Amino acid sequence: MTELEFYNNPKFHHVQHPLIEHKLAILREKDTNTKQFAELAEEIAMLLTYEATKDLPLEETWIDTPLEKAKCYTVSGKAVGIVPILRAGLGMVSGVQKLIPNAKVGHIGLYRDHETCEPVEYYCKLPADAEQRILLVVDPMLATGGSASDAISMIKKRGVTKIKLCCLVSAPEGIRRVLADHPDVDLYVAAVDRQLNEHCYILPGLGDAGDRLFGTK
Repeated sequence: MTELEFYNNPKFHHVQHPLIEHKLAILREKDTNTKQFAELAEEIAMLLTYEATKDLPLEETWIDTPLEKAKCYTVSGKAVGIVPILRAGLGMVSGVQKLIPNAKVGHIGLYRDHETCEPVEYYCKLPADAEQRILLVVDPMLATGGSASDAISMIKKRGVTKIKLCCLVSAPEGIRRVLADHPDVDLYVAAVDRQLNEHCYILPGLGDAGDRLFGTK
Protein backbone atom coordinates (compact mmCIF):
# COMPACT_ATOMS: atom_id res chain seq x y z
CA MET A 1 0.00 0.00 0.00
CA THR A 2 1.54 3.31 -1.07
CA GLU A 3 1.10 6.58 0.81
CA LEU A 4 -1.41 7.74 -1.80
CA GLU A 5 -3.39 4.54 -1.30
CA PHE A 6 -3.77 4.97 2.44
CA TYR A 7 -4.84 8.57 1.96
CA ASN A 8 -7.57 7.26 -0.33
CA ASN A 9 -8.62 4.60 2.18
CA PRO A 10 -11.96 5.61 3.77
CA LYS A 11 -10.82 4.08 7.07
CA PHE A 12 -7.84 6.43 7.29
CA HIS A 13 -8.44 9.90 8.77
CA HIS A 14 -5.66 12.48 8.92
CA VAL A 15 -7.21 15.07 11.22
CA GLN A 16 -5.86 18.43 10.13
CA HIS A 17 -6.61 21.72 11.87
CA PRO A 18 -4.58 24.86 12.64
CA LEU A 19 -4.86 24.26 16.39
CA ILE A 20 -3.58 20.70 16.00
CA GLU A 21 -0.64 21.90 13.89
CA HIS A 22 0.23 24.56 16.46
CA LYS A 23 0.04 22.18 19.42
CA LEU A 24 2.02 19.49 17.58
CA ALA A 25 4.84 21.94 16.91
CA ILE A 26 5.21 22.63 20.63
CA LEU A 27 4.77 18.93 21.48
CA ARG A 28 7.66 17.99 19.19
CA GLU A 29 10.06 20.63 20.54
CA LYS A 30 12.78 18.90 22.59
CA ASP A 31 12.73 21.60 25.27
CA THR A 32 8.99 21.28 26.00
CA ASN A 33 8.77 20.22 29.63
CA THR A 34 6.83 17.28 31.07
CA LYS A 35 3.88 19.39 32.25
CA GLN A 36 3.47 21.12 28.89
CA PHE A 37 3.90 17.86 27.01
CA ALA A 38 1.16 16.14 29.02
CA GLU A 39 -1.22 19.08 28.58
CA LEU A 40 -0.64 19.21 24.83
CA ALA A 41 -1.11 15.45 24.43
CA GLU A 42 -4.42 15.75 26.28
CA GLU A 43 -5.57 18.67 24.13
CA ILE A 44 -4.70 17.01 20.82
CA ALA A 45 -6.39 13.81 22.01
CA MET A 46 -9.52 15.83 22.69
CA LEU A 47 -9.48 17.24 19.15
CA LEU A 48 -9.00 13.75 17.70
CA THR A 49 -11.89 12.46 19.80
CA TYR A 50 -14.17 15.18 18.46
CA GLU A 51 -13.49 13.90 14.94
CA ALA A 52 -13.59 10.20 15.80
CA THR A 53 -17.00 10.43 17.47
CA LYS A 54 -18.85 12.43 14.85
CA ASP A 55 -20.82 9.33 13.81
CA LEU A 56 -22.04 8.32 17.28
CA PRO A 57 -25.68 7.17 17.24
CA LEU A 58 -28.25 9.67 18.53
CA GLU A 59 -31.74 9.28 19.95
CA GLU A 60 -34.54 11.83 20.09
CA THR A 61 -35.52 13.33 23.43
CA TRP A 62 -37.72 16.18 24.65
CA ILE A 63 -36.45 18.72 27.17
CA ASP A 64 -37.82 21.80 28.91
CA THR A 65 -35.91 24.97 28.04
CA PRO A 66 -36.63 28.15 30.06
CA LEU A 67 -39.17 29.08 27.34
CA GLU A 68 -40.74 25.89 25.98
CA LYS A 69 -40.37 22.20 25.26
CA ALA A 70 -37.79 21.38 22.58
CA LYS A 71 -36.90 18.28 20.64
CA CYS A 72 -33.20 17.50 21.06
CA TYR A 73 -30.83 14.60 20.56
CA THR A 74 -28.59 12.70 22.97
CA VAL A 75 -26.02 9.99 22.40
CA SER A 76 -27.75 6.64 22.28
CA GLY A 77 -26.90 3.63 24.45
CA LYS A 78 -23.58 2.67 26.01
CA ALA A 79 -21.57 4.69 23.56
CA VAL A 80 -17.83 4.73 24.18
CA GLY A 81 -15.01 3.01 26.00
CA ILE A 82 -11.38 4.14 26.12
CA VAL A 83 -8.50 1.68 25.91
CA PRO A 84 -5.03 3.21 26.29
CA ILE A 85 -2.05 1.11 25.26
CA LEU A 86 0.18 1.29 28.33
CA ARG A 87 1.97 3.29 29.25
CA ALA A 88 2.06 6.23 26.86
CA GLY A 89 -1.62 5.87 25.95
CA LEU A 90 -2.51 7.03 29.45
CA GLY A 91 -1.51 10.53 28.38
CA MET A 92 -4.48 10.69 26.00
CA VAL A 93 -7.21 9.35 28.30
CA SER A 94 -8.04 12.61 30.07
CA GLY A 95 -8.53 14.37 26.73
CA VAL A 96 -11.13 11.80 25.70
CA GLN A 97 -12.81 11.93 29.12
CA LYS A 98 -13.23 15.70 28.94
CA LEU A 99 -15.56 15.18 25.98
CA ILE A 100 -17.06 11.86 27.15
CA PRO A 101 -16.93 11.83 30.96
CA ASN A 102 -19.04 8.67 31.30
CA ALA A 103 -16.78 6.58 29.05
CA LYS A 104 -15.41 3.49 30.76
CA VAL A 105 -11.67 2.86 30.65
CA GLY A 106 -9.87 -0.41 29.99
CA HIS A 107 -6.13 -0.97 29.68
CA ILE A 108 -3.85 -2.97 27.40
CA GLY A 109 -0.23 -3.57 28.33
CA LEU A 110 2.26 -4.04 25.51
CA TYR A 111 5.91 -3.15 25.29
CA ARG A 112 8.26 -3.14 22.34
CA ASP A 113 11.23 -5.47 22.31
CA HIS A 114 14.01 -3.06 21.35
CA GLU A 115 15.95 -5.78 19.53
CA THR A 116 13.13 -7.22 17.41
CA CYS A 117 10.87 -4.11 17.40
CA GLU A 118 7.97 -6.53 18.02
CA PRO A 119 5.31 -5.99 20.74
CA VAL A 120 5.12 -8.20 23.83
CA GLU A 121 1.78 -8.50 25.68
CA TYR A 122 1.63 -8.39 29.48
CA TYR A 123 -1.86 -7.10 30.44
CA CYS A 124 -5.41 -6.73 29.10
CA LYS A 125 -8.46 -5.55 31.09
CA LEU A 126 -11.54 -4.22 29.28
CA PRO A 127 -14.86 -2.86 30.58
CA ALA A 128 -17.32 -5.68 31.33
CA ASP A 129 -19.71 -4.38 28.66
CA ALA A 130 -16.98 -3.60 26.11
CA GLU A 131 -18.75 -5.49 23.32
CA GLN A 132 -21.67 -3.03 23.59
CA ARG A 133 -19.45 0.02 23.14
CA ILE A 134 -17.35 1.72 20.52
CA LEU A 135 -13.83 1.37 21.87
CA LEU A 136 -11.33 4.14 21.22
CA VAL A 137 -7.86 2.62 21.41
CA VAL A 138 -5.39 5.42 22.13
CA ASP A 139 -1.61 5.55 21.79
CA PRO A 140 0.46 8.67 21.04
CA MET A 141 2.82 6.98 18.58
CA LEU A 142 2.04 4.69 15.63
CA ALA A 143 5.49 3.54 14.55
CA THR A 144 5.75 0.01 13.15
CA GLY A 145 2.07 -0.59 13.89
CA GLY A 146 2.87 -3.85 15.67
CA SER A 147 1.66 -2.84 19.13
CA ALA A 148 -1.50 -1.20 17.82
CA SER A 149 -2.33 -4.13 15.57
CA ASP A 150 -1.76 -6.65 18.38
CA ALA A 151 -3.83 -4.55 20.80
CA ILE A 152 -6.73 -4.47 18.35
CA SER A 153 -6.46 -8.24 17.85
CA MET A 154 -6.59 -8.74 21.63
CA ILE A 155 -9.74 -6.62 21.83
CA LYS A 156 -11.40 -8.46 18.96
CA LYS A 157 -10.75 -11.81 20.67
CA ARG A 158 -12.91 -10.53 23.54
CA GLY A 159 -15.93 -10.01 21.31
CA VAL A 160 -15.60 -6.31 20.51
CA THR A 161 -16.49 -5.38 16.93
CA LYS A 162 -16.57 -1.55 17.00
CA ILE A 163 -13.03 -0.25 17.34
CA LYS A 164 -11.30 3.00 16.42
CA LEU A 165 -7.60 3.77 16.83
CA CYS A 166 -6.44 7.31 17.67
CA CYS A 167 -2.75 8.32 17.54
CA LEU A 168 -0.98 11.66 17.75
CA VAL A 169 2.01 10.99 15.47
CA SER A 170 2.26 8.20 12.89
CA ALA A 171 4.69 6.76 10.36
CA PRO A 172 3.62 5.42 6.95
CA GLU A 173 4.89 1.95 7.95
CA GLY A 174 2.52 1.82 10.93
CA ILE A 175 -0.43 3.18 9.00
CA ARG A 176 -0.01 0.52 6.32
CA ARG A 177 0.30 -2.25 8.92
CA VAL A 178 -2.86 -1.32 10.82
CA LEU A 179 -4.98 -0.78 7.70
CA ALA A 180 -3.78 -4.08 6.25
CA ASP A 181 -4.25 -6.11 9.45
CA HIS A 182 -7.57 -4.51 10.43
CA PRO A 183 -9.45 -3.16 7.41
CA ASP A 184 -12.59 -2.80 9.55
CA VAL A 185 -10.99 -0.35 12.02
CA ASP A 186 -11.02 3.43 11.56
CA LEU A 187 -7.64 5.08 12.13
CA TYR A 188 -7.37 8.71 13.25
CA VAL A 189 -4.00 10.48 13.37
CA ALA A 190 -2.94 14.07 13.96
CA ALA A 191 0.32 13.81 12.00
CA VAL A 192 1.83 11.63 9.29
CA ASP A 193 5.62 11.76 9.59
CA ARG A 194 8.28 10.82 7.06
CA GLN A 195 9.53 7.37 8.07
CA LEU A 196 11.05 5.14 10.76
CA ASN A 197 14.78 5.10 11.52
CA GLU A 198 16.87 1.96 12.00
CA HIS A 199 15.70 1.73 15.62
CA CYS A 200 12.01 1.96 14.61
CA TYR A 201 11.58 5.49 15.95
CA ILE A 202 9.45 7.93 13.98
CA LEU A 203 11.22 10.72 12.07
CA PRO A 204 10.96 13.58 12.74
CA GLY A 205 8.69 12.35 15.53
CA LEU A 206 8.88 13.66 19.08
CA GLY A 207 11.09 11.14 20.88
CA ASP A 208 9.80 8.57 23.37
CA ALA A 209 6.27 9.72 24.25
CA GLY A 210 6.14 7.68 27.48
CA ASP A 211 9.39 9.12 28.80
CA ARG A 212 8.33 12.65 27.91
CA LEU A 213 4.89 12.22 29.49
CA PHE A 214 6.14 10.81 32.76
CA GLY A 215 9.58 12.44 33.04
CA THR A 216 11.43 9.14 33.10
CA LYS A 217 14.31 10.27 30.91
